[in-house]
Amino acid sequence: MSPSIFLQEAGHLLPTELARGPWNPEALHGGAPAALITDAFERHEPTAGLAIARLGFELLRPIPFAPLRLEVRTVRAGRRVQELAAELHAEPDGGEGALICRATALRVVGVPEGLGRLPAGALAEDSMPGPAAGTPVRFSLDDSAEAGFGADAMEVRRLEPVGVPGPARIWMRLRPELTPGRPAGPLARLAATADFGNGVSASLPFADYTFINADLTIHLQRPPQGDWIGLDSRTLLHEGGTALAESVLHDTRGPVGRAFQALVVAPR
Repeated sequence: MSPSIFLQEAGHLLPTELARGPWNPEALHGGAPAALITDAFERHEPTAGLAIARLGFELLRPIPFAPLRLEVRTVRAGRRVQELAAELHAEPDGGEGALICRATALRVVGVPEGLGRLPAGALAEDSMPGPAAGTPVRFSLDDSAEAGFGADAMEVRRLEPVGVPGPARIWMRLRPELTPGRPAGPLARLAATADFGNGVSASLPFADYTFINADLTIHLQRPPQGDWIGLDSRTLLHEGGTALAESVLHDTRGPVGRAFQALVVAPR
């Protein structure tokens, strides 16, 4: 099995089996490109004093096992607010390239120190039990033995019983490198984990329904730290309406932000 999620070759990124998603064996898990793009955002023209406060990913179509090309640019430069944009294109051999993911990042200046006493609720302090309190599991929606992002790229500790539908809490740690010689940092690990909210809190049986997220939006209150990222997730469903998965994101110090996914629900 490959030691990294992507390989680099001739200016392209080549997905390995560790990037595979649960919905289609020929398509990637959304957390793999989310981590890759987040890492690229962090390295793109960094500015002292500014930190990423929001990440957004529009998953325009299934991401294939094909050579990928990533482009990152600055949309808005500023001393207090900056906006970055990224596009991920699939370029199969002999085929025409296609835009498959569009992403944005918002950098803002940090909150100043010395604010004085803050009102109740201004600080998010309710922590989840840590990874050591969880049960190690192999995360696979379909119980497949085939290599994939959830089952093999992520080390998983679940705080609730496995197989129970509905809201759930889980810890995840991204194990392989993003590309050879480049490990994922805490923010890239968080982006990879945030895309699991709809699977962690599944309200419908995987055998009967698909509930694929069409996007992923992350808002941060502080930068994450360490290897482990926790999800406290739930899926909200309304017949005739839309579906939403929402997750409170944690590191081992406490909450760090929230993630939201718009879901496309369909019978198989």
